[in-house]
Amino acid sequence: MTLKEKVDLCQGRSLWVLPGTEDGGVLELFVSDGPHGLRKQTGRGDHLGLNESVPATCFPTACALAASFDPELIERIGEALGEECRKEEVSLLLGPGANLKRSPLCGRNFEYFSEDPLVSGKLAAAWIRGIQRKGVGASLKHFAANNQEYRRMLTDSLVDERALRELYLKSFEIAVKEGKPWTVMTAYGRLNGTYCSENAWLLEEVLRKEWGFEGLTITDWGAMNDPVAACKAGLDWEMPGFENEDRWRLAEAVCAGELSEDCLDRRVRRILSGIEKIKKGREIPFCCRMEEHLSLAREAAENSAVLLKNDGILPGNRGQKIAVIGAMAKIPRYQGAGSSRIDPVELDCAWEAFAEAGCDAVYAEGYSLEKADPEEEERRIQEALLAVEGKDIVYLFIGLPPAEEAEGFDRAHMRIPETHRALVERISQVNPNLVLVLSCGAPVEMPWEICARGILLMYLGGCQSGHAAVNLLLGETAPSGRLAETFPMELADCPAAEYFPGRKNRAFYRESLLVGYRYYATAEVPVRYPFGYGLTYTDFSYGTMRAEREEKGIRVCVPVKNVGRREGKETVQLYSSLPQSEIFRPKRELRAFQKVFLRPGEETCVEFFLSEKELAYYNRMDGEWQVEGGEYVFLAGASCEDIRSRGTCKLSAAPAVQTKLPASEEYRKPCYPFRVTESAFRALYGREIPEERESTEFHRNSTLEDMNRTRLGRTLAWIFWHVAEKKAKKDPVMADMTAAVMREMPFRSLVMGTGGVVSSRQIDGLIDILNGHLWKGMKTILKKRSRLVKRR
Repeated sequence: MTLKEKVDLCQGRSLWVLPGTEDGGVLELFVSDGPHGLRKQTGRGDHLGLNESVPATCFPTACALAASFDPELIERIGEALGEECRKEEVSLLLGPGANLKRSPLCGRNFEYFSEDPLVSGKLAAAWIRGIQRKGVGASLKHFAANNQEYRRMLTDSLVDERALRELYLKSFEIAVKEGKPWTVMTAYGRLNGTYCSENAWLLEEVLRKEWGFEGLTITDWGAMNDPVAACKAGLDWEMPGFENEDRWRLAEAVCAGELSEDCLDRRVRRILSGIEKIKKGREIPFCCRMEEHLSLAREAAENSAVLLKNDGILPGNRGQKIAVIGAMAKIPRYQGAGSSRIDPVELDCAWEAFAEAGCDAVYAEGYSLEKADPEEEERRIQEALLAVEGKDIVYLFIGLPPAEEAEGFDRAHMRIPETHRALVERISQVNPNLVLVLSCGAPVEMPWEICARGILLMYLGGCQSGHAAVNLLLGETAPSGRLAETFPMELADCPAAEYFPGRKNRAFYRESLLVGYRYYATAEVPVRYPFGYGLTYTDFSYGTMRAEREEKGIRVCVPVKNVGRREGKETVQLYSSLPQSEIFRPKRELRAFQKVFLRPGEETCVEFFLSEKELAYYNRMDGEWQVEGGEYVFLAGASCEDIRSRGTCKLSAAPAVQTKLPASEEYRKPCYPFRVTESAFRALYGREIPEERESTEFHRNSTLEDMNRTRLGRTLAWIFWHVAEKKAKKDPVMADMTAAVMREMPFRSLVMGTGGVVSSRQIDGLIDILNGHLWKGMKTILKKRSRLVKRR
């Protein structure tokens, strides 16, 4: 291959087309956004979900699917996604997202599974296995520690290595080893000082050598910072692709001796191998039946909904006089906003489902989904109060509107809209038989919980969530979802509250291992609803646990019996604890889970096997995983707080001498609210914290917001804002997301942001001009490619 052919293979051909070769010619490999549906754009493309895409099944988002605790169900969804991709000739679907939920404020939490790496990794692996079985590649994302949207393209996530290994990388490790994804997508930002797309430790040492990953690495769209450094670090594909200079920078680096051609050749060989795998995937037989996919979407929504509260009012029945209140009963909140936004092939709503069920029901809007004046909102509330008078039961649909959680920006608080809260309180005063149906992509504060007799959390349940909700409310199906994240009392209770999202371009993960339930259990902080929690319409009892040492690990058996009057599903969760531990550990950690279906009176023995590695901690001082000796306590329960059965088993320490890990009392005995001194974090971090140098000059990582420092910059910024505003006007819901993305976009990403209209060379020239070097900037813009590169 010529040098040009090699560098051409390293970058996409357009926004959604990967490079490929076939018999010396060009093979177009289409890629599309996911992960809860196919977002294939046939017209003008974009990476933010602004323009239309082909109709597809919109499955529940990851936040909902995680609550199913059902890998088999998610594997079937992966297969359905693969069939729809094959139908539309898409070779690679961007998903799943395996980032942990460090804070409930992250705007993209609806796309991620859990605050626990085991749940996240197992479910991501199931998704990957399903879609790749149908001959379509998965792209596991966003690798790694991508836990906020604020300044996501520039932020440096500063995480101590133990927390990184045991939490943030563990989720990806499980997904890679058990799912074997064809590609892994790098995150936008930096990890401990180095951009993820050019982080050799992350891509080579950890991903390939330690985990045995054999696929391709690919940048997130517009994430490339330095193409030469990325090539040296082991990155494969840069996306998207336009006629920009990155491929020529690679060629020029080879010609100048800055980059060895052997390094480029290794990259090209990996790419060619990956292309062959994609081509073979096209030979796998498939059959796409959209009706079956819609039924699967409804089944998934039913299995993912979490019954948070029930004093006996549920299930309801068709014979009751029903009031259905809330705009979301007719205009459902079923997915998040951003690159994962799906145009559903069919969309139902709860109000229609009540009508189809033959219910005697009335409807009132209750609130507006858009901004309205107070008089209009009061009129809606009054109509709702009239509608609920004398009714046997009231179903009130509330939640977070689309504009309040989306890709591109983080939430500022955890409250639901004031109009929703007021409606809850005022309806409860008129009719106490109130059931709330909550739609949101992340936890919310719920001081109004006391006003309702029942609460059903639908999360973002996909295009069939309306019928799913009604089936659950009327008892056609029993709820079986369990929370894969904690619902705290209030934002201030969260361990990351003081440190999220960080200062400008740095995010300090001072809470270390104390994420989610790991903190709440250790610090004994009361929560609204604990991790793993969920009710159903029957009851289960747990018998005496057996925990026995075997040659390669520990086998745990727990008898579980359905002692209620109807069939149901129970998610049995196994936690471990080491009370006499000499190192800093959370009070308990999830080690395994299993969902079982039992009929009334039926009993089964739920069995788990844990290898010693699964109980190990990472000792950064020795650079290895180690098992601490002692008597481990195993706890089986229906949530991390509802422990039903216990057992113990003794393990011996590894024969090698273990270096004692430093950890202050601030971590061993965390306080409330959570605070850690800088000195304690530095000691745990164990290395020099990368400096953040402020520059008075513009550079490729300056943002459009920074351009306001100069008169010319303000003019150019106005032009970019004007273009973005025109796009956003097509859909007001996307306005905040588009504004945040544009405001925080670094100059280097203008290639993608303008669809290739602006080239990398022009950006370099623009930077020179903004820095006062007009002629140098003009020469850069007009500079021709090296003749040596052209010859090779």
